[in-house]
Parts: sequence; C-alpha cells; structure tokens
Amino acid sequence: MFSVWLIALSLSVDATAAAICCGLSSERFGWRDGIRLGCWFGGFQAGMTLLGGLLGSELNEHFQVAGGVAAFGLLVYLGGKMLLDAMRPMEEGLLPHDLSTKTVAALAVATSLDALAVGVSMAWLHGEIWSRAAVIGGVTFSLTLFGSVMGGQVGQRFHRWASAGGGLVLTGIGIRILWTIMK
Repeated sequence: MFSVWLIALSLSVDATAAAICCGLSSERFGWRDGIRLGCWFGGFQAGMTLLGGLLGSELNEHFQVAGGVAAFGLLVYLGGKMLLDAMRPMEEGLLPHDLSTKTVAALAVATSLDALAVGVSMAWLHGEIWSRAAVIGGVTFSLTLFGSVMGGQVGQRFHRWASAGGGLVLTGIGIRILWTIMK
C-alpha cells in the first residue's frame, strides 16, 4: 500500500501545480474555491484511475499518446490565456482568469490523463482498484486544496505577476507532457 501512496503523490504533482496557478491568478480566492478545486482534481484523478483499472488491457499505448497530446493542448491553451490575461489592463471588478466550471474541468481532465494510464497498469496487479483510486483521489484533493489556498494568499499580493507565472507553469507542464510522449 506504500507504493500506492507514492503513486498518488506523483500523480497529484501536476494537479497541485495547476491548482496553485488557479489560486495565484484569482484576486479573491478562498477556502470555498480551494475545496471546489480539490473536489474537481481529486475526483478526476480517482475517476481516471478507476476507469483505467476497469478497462485494463483494453487501453493501449496509442490511447496514452493521444491523451498526452490532448493534455498538452489544453494546458498550453489555458496557460497562454493566463499569460494574455496578465498582460491586459485590469478593469474594475474583472478577474483576469476565470475559474468557471469549463476552465476547471479542462484543467482537471488535462492533469488526470496520466492517472488513466496508471489505472491500466494497476489492472494487472492483484488488489482492490477501488481503494487505490480512493487513495489517489484523496491525496490529490488534499494537496490541491492546500496548494490552491496558499497560491490564493500569494496571488492577492502579487496578482499580475502571479497570473503570468501561473500561465508559464501550466504551459511548461504541457510542454513536459508532450516531450515525454515524443521520446
């Protein structure tokens, strides 16, 4: 079970980085927003792990490559949008980076595609996929909640720079994913 915790930590890194960027880029980010992000990211990590585990060998490496390309596209798009929003003049009451359901869902999908591949590999191991998926989802929920709230605290002081930095981080994650699948 210790290995599942290590896998959960490694899977949650991208989601936590994205959640930190969400907190950084929002002027008025609070605990409620952090819990919302934690539920989205943790839910998708657990769900994708479970889906991969249940489908098992039906998914092959071609799907993994397509998923990596999709994650790259989503993260580069969202990161670029954050960068552009940081460069625009701020209007009164307008948040430069929206945390709409559409945006958060896209981030959750993009950062959880690797959990699908992990679920496929876990299908070959003996053990309960449901409990493994729950651990992965719980760890991701906890880390994204903490990271996003901490990001929100920093973002309130350094909003424009934080938004630009968050955009660069998301774009970098997308490029890293593409680089990994192109090797």
